[in-house]
Amino acid sequence: MSQPERQAYRARILHFLHEPEDKGEAAWQYFDDGVLLVENGHIRAVGPADQILQNFTGPVEDFSRYLIVPGFVDCHIHYPQTEMIAAYGEQLLSWLKNYTYPTEQKFSDSQYAASVAAFSLDELLRNGTTTALVFASVHPQSVDAFFNEAQKRNLRMIAGKVLMDRNAPVELCETAETGYQQSRELIQRWHGVDRLRYAVTPRFAITSSREQLAKAAELLREFPDVYLHTHLAENRLEVDEVKKSFPEAEDYLDVYDNAGLLGRRSIFAHGIHLCDRECTRLAQTHSVVAHCPTSNLFLGSGKFDMTKMRRFGVRVGMGTDVGAGTSFSLLRTMDEAYKVQQLLGGKLDPFQAFYMATLGGARALDLDDKIGNFEPGKEADFCVLDLQATPLLQFRLQHSHSLSDLLFVLQTLGDDRVIARTYAMGHCVHQRQEIS
Repeated sequence: MSQPERQAYRARILHFLHEPEDKGEAAWQYFDDGVLLVENGHIRAVGPADQILQNFTGPVEDFSRYLIVPGFVDCHIHYPQTEMIAAYGEQLLSWLKNYTYPTEQKFSDSQYAASVAAFSLDELLRNGTTTALVFASVHPQSVDAFFNEAQKRNLRMIAGKVLMDRNAPVELCETAETGYQQSRELIQRWHGVDRLRYAVTPRFAITSSREQLAKAAELLREFPDVYLHTHLAENRLEVDEVKKSFPEAEDYLDVYDNAGLLGRRSIFAHGIHLCDRECTRLAQTHSVVAHCPTSNLFLGSGKFDMTKMRRFGVRVGMGTDVGAGTSFSLLRTMDEAYKVQQLLGGKLDPFQAFYMATLGGARALDLDDKIGNFEPGKEADFCVLDLQATPLLQFRLQHSHSLSDLLFVLQTLGDDRVIARTYAMGHCVHQRQEIS
């Protein structure tokens, strides 16, 4: 579906300017009758309808019973694991062995990789996610396939080829040098092209030798604006294996620190079993932890303590972690994140949850100068939420009398059915229904 160069969208509108836990009500802007003005794929203005429309003569789409929010940002997901989502009965290390590695071997076939990449991206858009940090497989063609499909949809995506040179099936292992060379070629081919960026992607410390981690750091030095994307302290058995493999390291994070892999664009998935020293070091280096609650519960990995991360000043994003995660939906992910904090005796405020899924995710990925809210000049990635998507949601919201309650009901009862439309750079890239 094509849109004119200048388009106004009238709806309820919510976006964030700051983190709610820091700024309270000053952290967000909400317009009960608002207009989002988009011009040439970028935000031109947002505000009350009577003000924005006063001097506007272009087309206006009326989404009056809908809520517009910025596109969701997924800070950790594996697109090759889409076909094995909901794989039964294992915890992390046996799950990798029995499900993940056999599945990822299929991605040596570029046509197969392209078909799964297309399906996965469409599924993200169906769930309102417009930006994601993505694991491919060890095969360079899996990255080419993903970026080709993302480029067709004009999406802002970050992805990288997995690096593994030990403790995995021989079909998925490489040498440290081969992984370096293939990653370097992919960076030169894709990083910074259109809306695409590259992440250097060692799977985790167990499957990368010291030599391979050193080569990953070499790539970060050669290309200082790429990302580092890996796993950290997800499972207790994993942590024990890392201690055996790297006895000289103080702890799990120290393995990556010694290799020179920490920094502002370094995103570590999970971070459940971290000691105080690791939290301090993450904060000192401005590194990011991607919280993946549906995966953590599904694999029985543990409960991520968001209050502790905040106390130490660790930057946190939110990820679905498909295929261990059980949904592409960040609404479902917010719901599970709330439940995890409840189990730890804490709370996750709905404003904080929606912040983490939008501007917070953009900040975690160092993209908040481009996406994450509706400040003028930002790229026009947003989604339109149907507040009557299901009979239960419609009934429950009739009894909702605050914005906070509305958001909490959406994150608790919402799923892909709530996403009426998804827009990337001002163009509709997913439409579930006609707006009425």
